[in-house]
Amino acid sequence: MKIGVATKRGVIKQVILVRKDLKMGPGKVAAQASHASLLSYLETARSHPDIRLKTAKIPFKAVKDAGYTQVPPGTETAIGIGPYYSKEIDKITGDLPLF
Repeated sequence: MKIGVATKRGVIKQVILVRKDLKMGPGKVAAQASHASLLSYLETARSHPDIRLKTAKIPFKAVKDAGYTQVPPGTETAIGIGPYYSKEIDKITGDLPLF
């Protein structure tokens, strides 16, 4: 199932990548994914306020954990990509397995 917002230029979606090698618990994964989603959204709002393609760069934001629970401080745990045009995001993440 594809989820996204259709625009004149194509479907806009967001992808969240979470590191599996850190073996974080499900609650930690959910928290880090949520952080990645929100931070990436805010980065998109800042860098592409009208979400129109002016450059070939796709907005993203990495999450660096504070280190209070399961991972050391500063560990990059997840990344939020977009919201941005689905076709462009798929060029980078289209072959990755679902979590």
